[in-house]
Amino acid sequence: MKTSENKNTAGKVKAKSSAAEGLRELFIDELKDIIYAERALLKALPKMAKNATEPKLIAAIEEHVVVTEGQVQRLEKIFEILGESNRGKKCDAMEGLIKEGESILEDTEAGPVRDAGIISASQKIEHYEIASYGTLSAFAKTLGENEVAALLAETLAEEKEADALLSDSAYNSINFEASNEDQ
Repeated sequence: MKTSENKNTAGKVKAKSSAAEGLRELFIDELKDIIYAERALLKALPKMAKNATEPKLIAAIEEHVVVTEGQVQRLEKIFEILGESNRGKKCDAMEGLIKEGESILEDTEAGPVRDAGIISASQKIEHYEIASYGTLSAFAKTLGENEVAALLAETLAEEKEADALLSDSAYNSINFEASNEDQ
C-alpha cells in the first residue's frame, strides 16, 4: 500500500540542475528556443520554395521568408526589451520538422504531390509556431510584460495567417492536382 507521500512523488521527473527555476526563466528559455527555430526556418524555406512547382505556393513561401525575417527582428527586439541575450538554444522540435520536410522533398518527384507534401510539412511547422507563440504570449502577459506580449501576439497573428493561406492553397488546388496525378 502506498503512502500519501509516495502518491505525490510517483511519476515525477527530477529536474536537471540547469532547469528553469521560475516562469521568467522558462519564458526566456522558450524565447531562445523559438528564435533558434525561426533562424533555422530561414535556412530551410528557400529550399522548399526551390523544390515547389506551383507558382502560388512558391510565392507564398518566398513571402513567408520576408515575414520570418521580420519575426526574427521582432524577437531580437523582445530580447532587448527584456535585457537578455538573443542567442538561441537548439530547438529539437524545429530540427525534426525541418528534417521531416527534407525527407518529403527526397521521397517525392517534383509536381503536385511534392507540393502537397511541402504544404503538409509547412503546416506542421506553422502549428508548432502557433502553439509556441500562443504560450509565449500568455507567459508575457502573466509576467506583466505587456509590450512583449503585444509583439508576440503580432507574430502569432502572422503565423495563423500563414497557416490559413497554406490551407487555402492546399484545398483549392494543389491537393486536387495531386489526387488527379495518382489516377
